[in-house]
Amino acid sequence: MPIRPPALDDRRFDDLVAELIERIPAHTQEWTNPRVGDPGRTLLELFAWLGDALLYRANLIPERQRLQFLRLLGKPLRPARPARGLVALNLKEKEIPAAFSLKPRATFTGPVPFEAADEITVLPVTGQFFYKRPVERASLPLGLEEALSSIHNVQGALSPYETAALFADGKPVSAGFDLIAQTADHCLWLALLAPLAPQPAQQADFKARTVAALERGAGTGQTLNLGFVPALPSVDPLAPVSASAEIPCVWEISVNTTGQQPTADRPWQPEYLRLDRVKDTTKGLTRPGIIRLALPPSGLIHAPTNNLLEDRQAGVGDHPPRLDDEAAAALLIGWIRLRPQDQTSLVSAAETRFTEHSDAGIVLPDPAGATPTLSNSLEHLRISWASVNALELEQLVTRQNQVIGESDGSADQEFQLPLTSIEPETLNIQVEEESGWSNWNRVDDIAALEWDAAIARNARVFQLDPEAGTIRFGDGVRGRIPSPGRRIRFTQLRAGGGRAGNVTPGVLAKVAAITLEGDATVGKHFTVQQPLPFSGGEDAENLAEAEKRIPGFIRHKERAVTRSDYETLAYETPGVAVGRVEILARFKPQQRHFNVPGVISVMALPDAPLSGAPNPRADRPFLEAVHSWLNDRRPLGTELYVIGCEYVPVAVSIAISVHEEYGPDTVLQEVKEALRRLLWPLRGGGFQKEGWPLGGTLSNRELAVEAARVSGVSEVNGLNLFQRVRNVWQPLGDARDGREQDLPLQPWQLPELLSVIAIASDSSPVTLAPNASPVPANAVAVPVVPPLC
Repeated sequence: MPIRPPALDDRRFDDLVAELIERIPAHTQEWTNPRVGDPGRTLLELFAWLGDALLYRANLIPERQRLQFLRLLGKPLRPARPARGLVALNLKEKEIPAAFSLKPRATFTGPVPFEAADEITVLPVTGQFFYKRPVERASLPLGLEEALSSIHNVQGALSPYETAALFADGKPVSAGFDLIAQTADHCLWLALLAPLAPQPAQQADFKARTVAALERGAGTGQTLNLGFVPALPSVDPLAPVSASAEIPCVWEISVNTTGQQPTADRPWQPEYLRLDRVKDTTKGLTRPGIIRLALPPSGLIHAPTNNLLEDRQAGVGDHPPRLDDEAAAALLIGWIRLRPQDQTSLVSAAETRFTEHSDAGIVLPDPAGATPTLSNSLEHLRISWASVNALELEQLVTRQNQVIGESDGSADQEFQLPLTSIEPETLNIQVEEESGWSNWNRVDDIAALEWDAAIARNARVFQLDPEAGTIRFGDGVRGRIPSPGRRIRFTQLRAGGGRAGNVTPGVLAKVAAITLEGDATVGKHFTVQQPLPFSGGEDAENLAEAEKRIPGFIRHKERAVTRSDYETLAYETPGVAVGRVEILARFKPQQRHFNVPGVISVMALPDAPLSGAPNPRADRPFLEAVHSWLNDRRPLGTELYVIGCEYVPVAVSIAISVHEEYGPDTVLQEVKEALRRLLWPLRGGGFQKEGWPLGGTLSNRELAVEAARVSGVSEVNGLNLFQRVRNVWQPLGDARDGREQDLPLQPWQLPELLSVIAIASDSSPVTLAPNASPVPANAVAVPVVPPLC
């Protein structure tokens, strides 16, 4: 939609015609019927049309001036940001097993176009994740533990488990799966399964074809794409945020290197080969992304038996989990497991992590002698979703090899690209010269080229405006001018973005891809699975939004020095919606100490609409984005921390008298909404509508004043404040007879209103029932089955 700036003259064609007709009696009284079609009326409409065209061109002046001002500042409009997410490709049922190597930029149909960020080899396997779910010993039948020890010849304590499936049907676990706390062996097991054949008699052939497809040739295995989405843990809101340390884990596959087929007399001994990570966009399992594993030759991959008659140790100890499902066991071709590294590696990773510079917000060893730990980083390995044959998609489209114009030899030539919101890193511009097409380099600012005049004059460079989709060449002094008559083309560009790309799960269903051999019909062999929503899409900045940045930019010049600099820049963090920023100068968050020289803490909260509990909280990706943005702009030597807010749970009970002409239910609901709005931490909350202020003291009298302002309230008869102690609501005192209740807050704390009880009575309750505390919005009430004798 085009930007409509304030007009110098907002009259249009109809307005001009009406104004001319109104002037007729004053100038031509004898013209009494200026009807449509009259020659005089036609002349008026002609002049109105000419005037409308002139006003349209005049009204473009403010927009052009403001855009030129932004351009002179070097602050063009920000381009749209693309949404990103993960999908998995599955071979359709009854397809003959074969590996398909797809070229990059495979396209997926949806509300907006999406492209794959990389190539992929889709293997004819499905992956089912399993884990060894611990079983309480107390729940085992009497004598079963001793019998298991005897059967499996286990010396020492048993750790009973059940084989449990994870991510069934590709569905994510919203709360996350804890690899350490929820497993008996601290491992996640991936069963590689061959596709199901149309007929049972064909299953052996399908399995053999699948194993053969896992080998690229000449004893080289294929690469397996694993999609991985961690469930990021909740963190202390005042814990310092920095780059996450990679989680020290190992990917291994079950192999048989003996060259002999295991038998009942000589069963398979647990043997695993460590898999190399060819590519890892998860940054060590700390971000959603793709892990590409290099598989060994297919002849080494081994699937241990699940039959106890063939191997009495099946599923025991270091063996993969035992599959008692015969149908799944018949399709099994191998196991891949994810397990923690040994403790030596953990110590090494911890030492590496805690030797970074402290002024970037990293925790350093305590000078008093306390040894830092990973807090145990493995405790935070929670997994939300994983799948094989996964791809990372971006809301971008690619164009290649297109001529965009011809040089006329003038200075500062500008050419329009066929798309807007360009991804700068992918744009490749070439200019035709006598020796052929030559590549020209992109620079951020042509005016800031090399100080050497000779070098600057001959530099083959151009400047890109990503939002507008234009490129500009030099003037012969700063940047070379393309020779007259020479063509300019791009060999590749990618563009796109917008909030429309933040699609919900299951929207993407079809893929159009091309194999390395050039087959464009390969998409018909796959189904697309999109279990998670896409995120990160943001519309391009408009002129009004860009103008709001001008005063702040003039003040801070992209350097954070003063309190207002940090605040303004934090609000401008790209890719996240910041709803509130507070600057806590000289505050060391992890120690809760003020007056620490050289330290500044930035409290940031994400933007959210006004609602009930819980209040908006800053998660780790949000804080990391703000920290990364500010860290590049802080003065050297400043110790920067970006933190969240610590909420103090409170509850309120209030009794009011209602005017006779008002409905009690409506007034009571409006009183609850008024109290929630008053204590809301973002814009719109608080007495100043800027959010409830940090720290200070929360008083029941302030809340009573706000409730008394609600239409229909004739009197506030009582208001009690409650604080939660060990999950029990305790009153701050009895507020009857006008007694005051105060809840003091620390400078880094805000109140979080979790429960409001409003009644029409002479006095408010001084206790809260146990069910007064809120429950999650998605909770479902389920009756408890009574015990039977």
